[in-house]
Order: sequence, then C-alpha cells, then structure tokens
Amino acid sequence: MIDKIALSLLIIGGINWGSIGLFRFDIVSWIFGGQTAIVSRIIYTIVGLCALWCISLLFRERTMPQRSAD
Repeated sequence: MIDKIALSLLIIGGINWGSIGLFRFDIVSWIFGGQTAIVSRIIYTIVGLCALWCISLLFRERTMPQRSAD
C-alpha cells in the first residue's frame, strides 16, 4: 500500500515538474502561496521522500502469482 501512495505522490510531483519545465508554472507554489511557504516546502519534502522510497522498487525481487492447476 505504501508503494502505491509513494508512487502516486511521485507522479503528482512529476506533473508539477513538467508544468515548471514547459510553462514555467509551479502548481504547488500557486496553490499553497509560493515556494517559500511552509506548506509548499512540506509538499516538496514529502514528494522527495517518496522519490527516495521508490528507488527501492528498482531493487526488489518480483514474484509472479502462482496459478492454480485446475
């Protein structure tokens, strides 16, 4: 469950970075009152921590679900 939450927040962060790169528009700072606003900094920190968590997804063993023999 935590993997899905982290991945979802990372996708939101990626969309924000895409809007910065394409349109020079920071959605998070626009919603929460600037890049230096405490809420914006908390959001940026949470997205950064989610990115660090998602690095672990690259190194995990994947297991295939077992099919039952009918």
